[in-house]
Amino acid sequence: MKERYRLFLRRKSVYYAFDTHTRLYESLKTKETAEARRLLNAKNEAHQQPALNLQIAKAYLAAADANFVQRTWREVMQEFVTTKTGSNRLRSERAVLDGAFDSLRDRALIETRSEHFLRVLQSGGVSTNNYLRRIHNFAVDMGWLAWPVMPKRQWPSIHYKEKRAITKAEHEQILAWETNVEMRAFLWCCWHLGGSQSDVAHLKAQDVDWANSVVSFFRAKTGSAQIIHVGPELAEVLKDLPGSGPLFPRLAAMDEKHRASLFQRACRRLNVTGISLHSYRYAWAERAKIAGYPERFAQEALGHNSKAVHRAYAKRAQVKLPSLEDYEKRAAQPAAISV
Repeated sequence: MKERYRLFLRRKSVYYAFDTHTRLYESLKTKETAEARRLLNAKNEAHQQPALNLQIAKAYLAAADANFVQRTWREVMQEFVTTKTGSNRLRSERAVLDGAFDSLRDRALIETRSEHFLRVLQSGGVSTNNYLRRIHNFAVDMGWLAWPVMPKRQWPSIHYKEKRAITKAEHEQILAWETNVEMRAFLWCCWHLGGSQSDVAHLKAQDVDWANSVVSFFRAKTGSAQIIHVGPELAEVLKDLPGSGPLFPRLAAMDEKHRASLFQRACRRLNVTGISLHSYRYAWAERAKIAGYPERFAQEALGHNSKAVHRAYAKRAQVKLPSLEDYEKRAAQPAAISV
């Protein structure tokens, strides 16, 4: 059989492999003749018998891990889900059921190529892109992949749908329509506390410290403490809630998607679009920015890693800043003398 690659000695006595098919040269990065010939022979053998080379690779890998050759992406997904807890686990369980993964589930990891990933990404959406990255990285970290299937820089960028804060007018419009007392109190607490819907729904009476006028709880998502001082308007809402146990018994017993559905039903009836219950968290951060609330205080209230705080204090909230000229004029005015 005619060999595809030929040996050439080119620039600075470095050996090159010449591809007779593509007519291109590839540096072998060596000046030693014997080493160059071994590399050239390896390239020719790999081209002549690719199926045999894969079987040889499988034999070596199976010696290190008996399951290496048989492990499929279905097993990786199952193990990935078991590492999650709480609501993160529920989201992961739903995500791996995505139909876009069907072409990948029963494929062996060792036989997976980048085009298989691209096919999945083309048939899925943002969630598919997000979870395929995480599942792939999990397999790499666990040592189940000898090398990444697709380089990091080749993954398509993730573009999330734009989210916005709920406005005060929209909040009041929804409250005016809502007749359920518990739901109304829940929405008021979301407005004043800036917590996620699950954190607010699971508040208990013991989370309210009336002596110090503070509501404190640990965020379910991060485990970080969230501490909010109670103002007069929030105090009026809290005093009408149960004095022991859950503040919102019916809502706390619901799944988060059911609470979201109740809110979306109200939004649809009022023709309010582009918001969700999480929009209350964005609204709290943007209100804090507009009011001149120091960023460090907002971080203490919502959490130092809160995306809502970072977004609002970076560019979202519209703040009317006085001009430098006004400040210069004030500084130039003589101080008033009191008699």
